[in-house]
Amino acid sequence: MRNDYSMNLENWEFKLKQEDRWLPAHVPGCIHTDLWENGVIPDPFYGTNERNLQWIDKEDWEYKSVFDIPEDLFLLPQLELVFDGLDTYADIWLNGKFILSVDNMFREWRKDVKPWLKHQDNLLFIKFRSPIMEDLPKLKQLGYSLPAINDQSEVGELEDQKLSVFARKAPYHYGWDWGPRFVTSGIWRNVRLEGWSEAVISDIHIQQHEVSNQSATLTAVIQVKSDTSGQGLIELTTDNHAWSLEIALEKGEQTYELNFEMNEPKLWWCNGLGDPNLYQFHVELSKNEIPLSHKTVKTGLRTIKLITDPDAFGTSFYFELNGVPVFAKGANHIPNDSFITRVTEERYRQEIQSAAESNMNMLRVWGGGVYEADTFYNLCDEYGIMIWQDFMFACSMYPGDQPFLDSVRLEAEDNVRRLRNHPCIALWCGNNEIDMAWSHYDEASGWGWKQKYSAELREKIWQDYVALFHRILPEVIQQLAPEIAYWPSSPLCSASFDEQMHARHTSTAGDVHYWGVWHTGASFDSYRTHQARFMSEYGFQSFPEYRTVQTYASEKDMELESEVMLAHQRSGGGNQLILTYMQQYMPEAKDMESFLYMSQILQAEAIQTAIESHRSNKPFCMGSLYWQMNDCWPAASWSGIDYYGRWKALQYAVKRSFQDLRIVFEESAPGKLDVRVLSDSVVHSKGELIVEGYDFHGNLMSRIGTEVIIQQPSVNVYTALLAADLIGSVQPSKSVVIAKLLINGEEVDRNIHYWVPTKDLDLPSPVVKLTQGQDENGIWVRLESDRLAKQVWLSSESEGRFSDNYFDLLPAYPVTVRFSTDIPGSLPSKITAHSMVDYLKIERNEHSLPEGEYIDERQQSFK
Repeated sequence: MRNDYSMNLENWEFKLKQEDRWLPAHVPGCIHTDLWENGVIPDPFYGTNERNLQWIDKEDWEYKSVFDIPEDLFLLPQLELVFDGLDTYADIWLNGKFILSVDNMFREWRKDVKPWLKHQDNLLFIKFRSPIMEDLPKLKQLGYSLPAINDQSEVGELEDQKLSVFARKAPYHYGWDWGPRFVTSGIWRNVRLEGWSEAVISDIHIQQHEVSNQSATLTAVIQVKSDTSGQGLIELTTDNHAWSLEIALEKGEQTYELNFEMNEPKLWWCNGLGDPNLYQFHVELSKNEIPLSHKTVKTGLRTIKLITDPDAFGTSFYFELNGVPVFAKGANHIPNDSFITRVTEERYRQEIQSAAESNMNMLRVWGGGVYEADTFYNLCDEYGIMIWQDFMFACSMYPGDQPFLDSVRLEAEDNVRRLRNHPCIALWCGNNEIDMAWSHYDEASGWGWKQKYSAELREKIWQDYVALFHRILPEVIQQLAPEIAYWPSSPLCSASFDEQMHARHTSTAGDVHYWGVWHTGASFDSYRTHQARFMSEYGFQSFPEYRTVQTYASEKDMELESEVMLAHQRSGGGNQLILTYMQQYMPEAKDMESFLYMSQILQAEAIQTAIESHRSNKPFCMGSLYWQMNDCWPAASWSGIDYYGRWKALQYAVKRSFQDLRIVFEESAPGKLDVRVLSDSVVHSKGELIVEGYDFHGNLMSRIGTEVIIQQPSVNVYTALLAADLIGSVQPSKSVVIAKLLINGEEVDRNIHYWVPTKDLDLPSPVVKLTQGQDENGIWVRLESDRLAKQVWLSSESEGRFSDNYFDLLPAYPVTVRFSTDIPGSLPSKITAHSMVDYLKIERNEHSLPEGEYIDERQQSFK
C-alpha cells in the first residue's frame, strides 16, 4: 500500500438552488462558463450581453460530485479534502455531514474527512452563496460606503452600492476601466482527496542566504505532518549532490531545517542577462530505511534586491540581480480572461513567450486580478521574467474588522508560501494606487476620497489601511520570505512609514504611475519631460484588429459611438480620446477598419516615445513597465496583445524599443538631431554607427559614420546632426533619417526618424513586392518597395505571428521576416501586406525627386 496518495475529484454537476435539474459542470470552472457551455446563456462577451447576465451573481448555486475511492487511498489512516480555490462564499457537505464554510477566493482550504468517507458513492455537495446577497448586509452594517472607483455597481444594477471591498475575491470581477462586470461563483481550482500514513512532507522552502558565482549558502526548510514518532531521515538531492539530516519525528506538524552549500552554482538570470538556470531539489523522508514520503521543488539560485539608497538624484529605485543593476523592461499583467479558468497552459505560454520575445525582463502582476496559477510562475522562471507581485488590493479602501484582517493574513500566508520558491519573484507589493488615492497626510493631494468623511471616520479608514499594508502583509513577508523586498503601495516614495513619505509626490524617489498622457490629454512629448526613478505604470489605448472586433460586434455596430463599441470601451470617453489624439498625430482614416489600424499605430508611437525616453534617462530612471500586456476580453484597451493573443502594433514596437542595444533619436532643437545608443548589455563591444538621409523614393542624400564604444549598460549620445547636412534641400515632410548600429560588421539595430509628425508626412503610394517561402528554419516573407511604405502591416488568415510587423519599408532596405504558427511546419493560408496609404481618406500623389538633389559620397564624421 502507498504511503501517500492524491486524486482529483471529477464528475461534477451544478444547478440553480431553487431548481431540480442538474447539468454537467466543468471543474475547475465557474457558474458563467458552466451556464454558457450548457446553452443557458449566450456568449457573455458578444454585443451588450453582459448587461443581461447580471442576474447570475444574485443567485445561489449548487455543485455536487459523486465519487468512489480507490482501495489504496481509502485504507490510509489520514484523508483530507483539499480545495485549492473556491469562489467565494460556500458551505460544504460530505455524505450529508456539514464539514466546512469558506469565504476567501484566494485561500487553500483543507478538512480532515476520514470519519465520513465511504469506499463508494461519496457525495460532496457545495452551496455557493451569492456574493452580492452575502455582502449587502455588510455595507448596511458598516454604515458608510468605502471608495471603490472601478466597482461598476451601476452595471450590476446596484446603483452606488460598492460591494467589492468586502469580498476577498478578484476585484476585476466587479468591472474595471478595461474589463466587464462578471461577479463569478464556482470551483475555480482543483478539488482533491489526499491521503497518507505515518508521515508526509507537506512543504519545502529552499531558503537562499548568500548566492554568488562561487557558492550558495542555503537552507531547506521542510514541513512534515506525522501521526507517528521515532527517528527519521531526510535526504536532499539535486544535480548529483546529496545531503542528509537525521530527525526526531513527533506526532503533529514539525519543521526541520537542513543547511547546505553548493559550490560554483549555475545562477538564475533574467531575460537578456544570462540563462535562467533552474535546479530541481528532491526531498525524501524515511523511517527505519523505509521511504514514507517524497516531494520535489524547482527553483533558481539568485540574489535579488530592491535598491533604495540615497544618490545624486534623490533616492534610487532599481532591482539588483546577482549584484548587477537591472533596467526593468516590461509591462503590467492582468488576468487573461474574465473567466480565469479558461486560461490554458498554452495561453500562459503564449503570453510569457511573447514577453521574452519582446525583450522584456519583468511583468507586474497587478493587484486587481488574481494570484496567478503555478503554470504562470513556472513559465516566468523558465523564460527569465522577473515578477513584481502585488497582493490583490487595488483602487479601493478596505474594511478593518478582525475577521477581514484575519482572512487577509491567511490568504497572504497561503500565497507567499506557494510562490516563495519561484526565482522570478522580485518584489511583493501591498496594493495598487491606494496610498496615492487616499493621500492621508496631504489635504491637497489624492483623488478626493478622504474629503467625503468626517475627521473621525477618515482616521479610522486610514488606520484600517495601516493595519493591512504596514503591519499584516509585511509581517507575513518577513516570516515566510524575508529575502524578498516588500513595497507597501504602488506608486509610493518610500517603504518607511512616516508622514513625509505620504505627503510627498515626487519623481526623485520610489515608483511613479504617469497618466498625464491619456487621462489628462497631455502630448506624447510629456513622456520626455515627466521622468521618474521607476515608471511602474503608464499607457495609451487602441482598438484590436478588425477580425477581433468582429467577434463581439456586427457590421451595423462598426461605428465609434455605437452601443456595442461603447460597451466594449470601459475608460470613460475613451473612444473620443483616441480620436482626439489621432487628429493631433495621425492622418485621417477612411473608414472604421482603417481607424482600428490607425489607432494601433498611434498607440505604438506613444509607448515607443515613453520607453525610449525612460531608457535614455538611465541611471536616473531604472524601470519602464507600461500598461498593459494583455486583455481579459476582446475590447478597446491599453493592451499590446489582444484577447486572442494577436500582437498589436504596440507589441512589435515594444520588441524593438526594449532591445538590449537600441538607437533612439531626439530633436534637441529645430533641425538639430541627437542620436543615442542605449545599451542594457553587460558585454563590452565596439561598433560603428551610420546615419543616412533619404528622400521617400529611396535616394540617398548623405551618409555619416562614427565609431561607437559600448562599455557597460549605458547611454551614448552623439549630437549636432543638422537637417541641412542629412537631407539637404529636400522638404522635411518628404525625407527620412535612418541610423544603423553595426557590431563586427553585423547590423544589430536600425531605427528611423521623421522630421514632422506622421499626419504631416507627404506619403507616396508605394508598390510593395511580397515573396514568401520555406526553409529549414520555417516560413519566411521578403518585402521590397519602390518608395517609402509607412507602417507595413502583414496579416495572415492562419493564426500566428511575424518576427516583425508594422514597420517602415524603404527601397534601400528590403525586409525579411519569419512567420510562426501554432502548428509547426504549416504554411499560412494567405499573407497580405498593407501600408498606411491604403487606409487614408485622402489619396496620396506620386512624387519625384526634386531637381538638383544628389548623394554626398563623402564619409562625414559626427560633430
